[in-house]
Amino acid sequence: MKSPIKPLGEKVVAHKKQPKTQTDGGILLGKSEEKPVSAEILAVGEKVKAVKAGDEILYKEYSATDLKIGSDTFLIIDEEDILGILEDK
Repeated sequence: MKSPIKPLGEKVVAHKKQPKTQTDGGILLGKSEEKPVSAEILAVGEKVKAVKAGDEILYKEYSATDLKIGSDTFLIIDEEDILGILEDK
């Protein structure tokens, strides 16, 4: 997916991944207001150094700004609110 937004400064644009609601063993997971969620980075501002387009990141859900364009929802996140990059297994 291509970002329709060019982020500025230390902002990134991402697309949210759907959170797991159940473990592989079938156990239902509870809800938490501040649990980290994942997203795929679509574009980065010129001052972003730690992540790049295509990275899958973890961030605190309520630190992102949701922006709906058409039927798609994009996230704008400050680089400092990114908790980490998910590595390939």
